[in-house]
Amino acid sequence: MGWFSRSSAEQSPAATRQDRQKCWESRDQYFECLDGVGVLTAGEEGTACTKSKFQYEKSCAKSWIDYFNKRRVLAEKQKDMLAQSQLQTQEVKRKL
Repeated sequence: MGWFSRSSAEQSPAATRQDRQKCWESRDQYFECLDGVGVLTAGEEGTACTKSKFQYEKSCAKSWIDYFNKRRVLAEKQKDMLAQSQLQTQEVKRKL
């Protein structure tokens, strides 16, 4: 098994380029599935994305999964804040 399956007590070798690519691809597939069922937070999809979630968890280190999942939620919040900011800017420009 790859470096992703080692216990936390063991020192794991660095991920290869192929390991990283496989992880990113499985993450993208899982997140596409979440988008398809309208779920933002990973783990709240029930059984809708079981296959892609399994592959994601198999292909990526736990620390990467935690990071990607948190980053997904944060990115969406940032998108919302940016949209609000742009609306406010447009309103100010109209008043001038």
